[in-house]
Amino acid sequence: ETTEMTNREEAEIQISELDLLSSMFPYEEEFTVTDQLAVAELKHYVENESAEMPSSKVQFILNVKPEISNASMVEFSMACALPFKYPTVLPEITVRSSLLSRSQQICLNSDLKTYLMQNCSGEPCMLSAREWVKDHAAAYVDKELSSSSLTTSSAMHSEVITFTRLWIYSHHIYNKQKRKNIIDWAKELSLSGFCMPGKPGVVCVEGLQSNCEEFWSRVRRLTWKRILIRHREDVSLEGGGHAEIEKQRKFSTLEEKCFDAHGARGNHMDLGQLYRFLEEKGCADIFQMYFGVEGH
Repeated sequence: ETTEMTNREEAEIQISELDLLSSMFPYEEEFTVTDQLAVAELKHYVENESAEMPSSKVQFILNVKPEISNASMVEFSMACALPFKYPTVLPEITVRSSLLSRSQQICLNSDLKTYLMQNCSGEPCMLSAREWVKDHAAAYVDKELSSSSLTTSSAMHSEVITFTRLWIYSHHIYNKQKRKNIIDWAKELSLSGFCMPGKPGVVCVEGLQSNCEEFWSRVRRLTWKRILIRHREDVSLEGGGHAEIEKQRKFSTLEEKCFDAHGARGNHMDLGQLYRFLEEKGCADIFQMYFGVEGH
């Protein structure tokens, strides 16, 4: 006789599991929350009767080194997202490693999912999932997958490419070197978008998911008073070729946008101009996420 869990109970379990993970794995190399805003929303939701359901899932990365002598340096990374109904439903986990071929990765992820379905439904299971990866992942590196199983799995999983747009918020961006890095890195990673220096600082990058994540990991290593991802958009493109990706872009290149507020020493940007710029690009709803007010 199971009673249906309420959304708030599920949210509480998610928070306590995140707390547990951060106390067990205090180092960023092992455990990193990639979307701090989602966690803040989740906590707010649990603490306030009136708060509404969070708008995005909690996402984090767990890195695992399997215990095998010859692969002492091999790292498997688990990219995890918790659906709102977790732990009533299973977490979304993708295990990756530079040593895995595409087919080995598909095989490993499919076996992990089967294991979770059989052993973990309804219970918090991030630690069990991590243990399973620690114990089993290395075996997939040498798995020779027979050609027949290979063709079926690649037919089932035609390459899914994810297009991502990150909206980054910084307390301020003045530093010339940082501004140069942002533009150079975006170019190197084929990302488009814009950077609005000043206070606050706003950066938007869009392109392949892996490139956006690489950009974010570089940018956040620089020293900032405060920087976070305010909002993230992911679109799956089945068999997405170059043209598909280009179609998703709302910006052509990455350029610096200065919306100077007159006479304010050029520091404080004119948010009205930013709003109109976003509106032109079909992104007006983002303004509210940044500044919490309607733009008109």
